Amino acid sequence: MKLTVVGGGSTYTPELVDGFARLRDTLPVRELVLVDPAAERLELVGGLARRIFARQGHDGRIVTTSDLDAGVEGADAVLLQLRVGGQAARNDDETWPLECGCVGQETTGAGGLAKALRTVPVVLDIAERVRRANPRAWIIDFTNPVGIVTRALLRAGHRAVGLCNVAIGLQRKFAGLLGVAPADVHLDHVGLNHLTWETGVRLGGPEGKDVLPELLAGHGGTIADDLRLPRAVLDRLGVVPSYYLRYYYAHDEVVRDLRTKPSRAAEVAAMEKELLQMYADPALDEKPELLSRRGGAYYSEAAVDLAASLLGGGGNPYQVVNTYNRGTLPFLPDDAVVEVQAAVGPQGATPLPVAAVDPLYAGLMANVTAYEELALEAALRGGRDRVFRALLAHPLIGQYAYAETLTDQLIAHNREHLAWA
Repeated sequence: MKLTVVGGGSTYTPELVDGFARLRDTLPVRELVLVDPAAERLELVGGLARRIFARQGHDGRIVTTSDLDAGVEGADAVLLQLRVGGQAARNDDETWPLECGCVGQETTGAGGLAKALRTVPVVLDIAERVRRANPRAWIIDFTNPVGIVTRALLRAGHRAVGLCNVAIGLQRKFAGLLGVAPADVHLDHVGLNHLTWETGVRLGGPEGKDVLPELLAGHGGTIADDLRLPRAVLDRLGVVPSYYLRYYYAHDEVVRDLRTKPSRAAEVAAMEKELLQMYADPALDEKPELLSRRGGAYYSEAAVDLAASLLGGGGNPYQVVNTYNRGTLPFLPDDAVVEVQAAVGPQGATPLPVAAVDPLYAGLMANVTAYEELALEAALRGGRDRVFRALLAHPLIGQYAYAETLTDQLIAHNREHLAWA
């Protein structure tokens, strides 16, 4: 099969390539195409990718190109991992909201909206070109904000599934704490992308024993430390929120913390510079340890499982993905995109039934879903008023004076990426 990675010049890519090489029995890739407009980066990443395949005995062909149409021609699946505006735009997303006392983050709040406005039109253009090249191709979206981007793709009729590595990271973490294989851990994972809770941790599958109470009793301190939340919060919730919930549960504390240190974008930019220097070494034929600090842990395993299942070659029968709600969470619209366990196969992703959701989480999900609808409208149709409405609806903003100021700043910092501005 042929797989194409749009954004293939990303420093993430060797993580993905390593997974394709190790898990070739699950996903037999015969041709892997890396597409990226940054030719110099692409050459470095492509060279390391070929060496990783060679080291692990994978005889698949790796092609690099800056020609998107040529790259997606005949592809069975296309993975999207692009960043419009690069780390410079991300640095903006993470800094100017702080001036209003709001969280500066690339996937939520005002920064997340800015990223959505830059990204959605570009992704939809790519998806149309994929559809022309192969109407049966699957699009796997790893591009943030995944929920909004996936909703845009599905609304436009594309064969798309959104993917995030939060769930697989927690699965691996819990498996280690419990002393079992990751495949034996099934998460009752519910919410929206970057707004999720583990309401159960089951051994053996969806019908297995829920060991979440024992996990919290025995390892709650470790889990709380990873989430940077007080242990008492986890004990009172009785569930495990994703680490993104810290932006909501400890907003002011996070803002104070972010104001005292360089942005994550600045850290990543420095890391990427070092990684690219490593990738240029012709003796390097495996992903370097530094890459584990770049983010995206276990992304390759999740991507392999998802692509294999969508293309009919196997993969895990149940996976956490982003897809249409379709009544799974009855308090959300059917066309909301939720992040839940789903049965995945050549027909796509079908969410598994979800138990009644505590109003403590359901209310926040409904609020953010409404924001995402407004954010998508702003990304598709533009206009200052639509940006303002989305910001006012976001629970991390919610005050008209903040929304007014943030609207002006968002447009000023992103004018070159907004066709309507």
